[in-house]
Amino acid sequence: MIKGSELRDAIISGANSIANMRQPVDQLNIFPVPDGDTGTNMSMTMSAAKKELLLLPDDADVTTVADKAASALLRGARGNSGVILSLLFRGFSKGLKELNEANGADLASALAIGVDAAYKAVMKPTEGTILTVARVAAEKARAACTVNNRALYVWDEICRAAEEALETTPELLPVLKRAGVVDAGGKGLCIIFRGMQSVFCDGVIVEHKLSDGEEEVDAFKSIVAEFDEVINFTYCTEFIVEKENELEASELRAFLETIGDCVVVVDDDEIIKVHVHTNTPGEAITAGLKHGQLISNKIENMREQHKNAGDGRPAPKALTRVEPEEGVTGFVAVAAGDGLISLFGDLGCEHVVSGGQTMNPSTEDILAAVHATAASTVFVLPNNKNIIMAAEQAVPLADRRVVVLPTKTIPQGLTAMLSYDSEAGEDENAVEMFRAAERVSTGHVTFAARDSEFDGNKIKEGEILALENGKLVFTEKDPLKAITKLAKNMIKRDTSFITLIYGGDTTDAQADEARAAIEQRANRVNKNIEVTLINGGQPVYYFIISVE
Repeated sequence: MIKGSELRDAIISGANSIANMRQPVDQLNIFPVPDGDTGTNMSMTMSAAKKELLLLPDDADVTTVADKAASALLRGARGNSGVILSLLFRGFSKGLKELNEANGADLASALAIGVDAAYKAVMKPTEGTILTVARVAAEKARAACTVNNRALYVWDEICRAAEEALETTPELLPVLKRAGVVDAGGKGLCIIFRGMQSVFCDGVIVEHKLSDGEEEVDAFKSIVAEFDEVINFTYCTEFIVEKENELEASELRAFLETIGDCVVVVDDDEIIKVHVHTNTPGEAITAGLKHGQLISNKIENMREQHKNAGDGRPAPKALTRVEPEEGVTGFVAVAAGDGLISLFGDLGCEHVVSGGQTMNPSTEDILAAVHATAASTVFVLPNNKNIIMAAEQAVPLADRRVVVLPTKTIPQGLTAMLSYDSEAGEDENAVEMFRAAERVSTGHVTFAARDSEFDGNKIKEGEILALENGKLVFTEKDPLKAITKLAKNMIKRDTSFITLIYGGDTTDAQADEARAAIEQRANRVNKNIEVTLINGGQPVYYFIISVE
């Protein structure tokens, strides 16, 4: 039988294992574009659970452990792989309900529940991915527990079956076979399972070995800044209260807002997690104690931190939850780059979550932005295909209606915002905004982050890549040549608008040269085509181009 403390340590061990192997898993990504990457997303997702589980006592039962892990993973999920991982562990929360200890059949049932949820969450499940690895492991676990119901035996079969399924992924996905790799998400899951087995089998938690320059990820601080641009309150106060009564967390939040700012209160069934900037931390903690027992706290002097911070640059401004205003519609977008963030703000987005290709924000990051928007309905524009699932996970967690428009690119998000009609209803707007987004053709010019082979073509690190609607169409040596050639491919006779967005690594002179070349090409096709140049300041991409 598996005790609660063993399950707790096993998940922590799994989190450490994927953290140690993050970079090798990242390297399995087929596309050589610089992005958030599977290993990084899975590691950061698991780290959210690790942080919560480290607070649990040794006498916690498996139900408590599974619930804590599932809640933290849900909020900390990053990227599609992180969301799928969170859904798998949510199965543990449901399958181990009301249990003090777990046997092999319990583990098999829990994994099967998680697999079912993961498949249902993906619009078009693809075999040869993490889904296949998890499904095969769950099927073999079901069979194993009829032979031997010991938890260790069943978990060993789960690990073995997952690794065997991983080896079949290139046969199920031809693109993996051509690249000579296995699925990255499946590999990450196998690493996590083996990390957990270390505890189940030997009682040993895999140690997290920090690489040079790496720091531990603090999932909670990803949604709250260390200090504001102007420090109005001295003490950054964080604490966790174990709930012992039915008092509403909203009452605590309301009080904290009277004695400070940057208030974040996360009510998670059994605990209340608090962050506040205040001059009277004692009053904040005293108010928290009315709700139950204090199980951890930290108070830091932000003025001293700011004084000793080196370059003195402030962190991003924290988000504070506000009450929804009935009948009001708000907008949250995901983008990176000062120009793009400002542009989405000008178009009506109350909050722009920093992120995109290089760093996928978590579900909790998106949820915090939703709760900071004073609207009864909030439209969320992920603007990246790897962020859509994380945004959708925020829907049931929010205290107001959330509508996720599945925009896959920045141009799609901009077009959707431009298509919003304040006179139309919410449902009508949702349909029309996404229809407008779907009509946008998007091109990207970036660089290869590593040597690779794609569709039989060898790609060298640093080579310029041109992508049209997510597909690699050619490589080049120079970004200007690449964007000019890409635009030529994308412009059609019925094209009306072209928007060229240039990034932080592109100079104004280079951007003007690119626009002139594109305008020249456009005039040959249709003299009525309008070309707009925007300084997006985005990382990773030299140019983003939209053609409508």
